[in-house]
Amino acid sequence: MKCGKMVILTVAVLALSLSVAFAAGDVEKGKALFNDPKLGGGTSGSSCNSCHPDGKGLEKAADEKEWKTPAGTRKSLEEAVNTCITMALKGKALDPKSADMANIVAYIKSLKGKAPAAEKEKPKAKKKAVEGC
Repeated sequence: MKCGKMVILTVAVLALSLSVAFAAGDVEKGKALFNDPKLGGGTSGSSCNSCHPDGKGLEKAADEKEWKTPAGTRKSLEEAVNTCITMALKGKALDPKSADMANIVAYIKSLKGKAPAAEKEKPKAKKKAVEGC
């Protein structure tokens, strides 16, 4: 009886940890999506990386409460991503609860505080703010 409870508890903990890991998204898969010109069935030939090379302009996206896009202010990072997919990439919006969305959001959040590689090589100069898509 005691052993059975322990097995059930172990399975429950494992299932919970896997669901949390899935919900958090996979940064590497998100990076691949960020660089994929066919994200959302896009037809523009561009990827997220086309407008945001190495994540430029997204370093603070994880900390924002609102995201300014060319189509207006968005209340969630998922909405902002979908705005870029539909407008810039000319694709279809992703389901905000999909694995692809979780992955791309995880990648964008991983950019927090990182300077793009191109900026690291340049001498210090005033940085121009980039907002939206």
